[in-house]
Amino acid sequence: MLIEQVQSVTLTPTAADRLGKLLREKELTNHGLRVFVSGGGCSGMQYGMAFEDSAEEGDEVFDSAGVRVFIDPTSLYYLTGVTIDYVDNLMGGGFKIDNPNAVSSCGCGHSFRTAANAAADEAEGGSCGCH
Repeated sequence: MLIEQVQSVTLTPTAADRLGKLLREKELTNHGLRVFVSGGGCSGMQYGMAFEDSAEEGDEVFDSAGVRVFIDPTSLYYLTGVTIDYVDNLMGGGFKIDNPNAVSSCGCGHSFRTAANAAADEAEGGSCGCH
């Protein structure tokens, strides 16, 4: 019986290509991409990405478009279904995260709120300060 692994994060071909180029430029051929979420940012939660060479205990590890991806269990809760793209335009290039779990995002796109933390933030009068 074949068991299909479900990817929690998908890299677009453009993002995977850019990450591959960065890994080669930095001579990190045995590394992958750690995607994580941490508290903070102007919307309550913020995204993070870093290159790593090995998984931590409990990580979900999978391949997306030829790039090895690591996600810790806590971040996985917030990142399931996320798509990461790379956008290059006149204002500069950067990675863009499309998160179906976010009920709102910061103007800069680096932080977000989920339904669970949106009510608490609104009660405290929190708002995005990077418009």
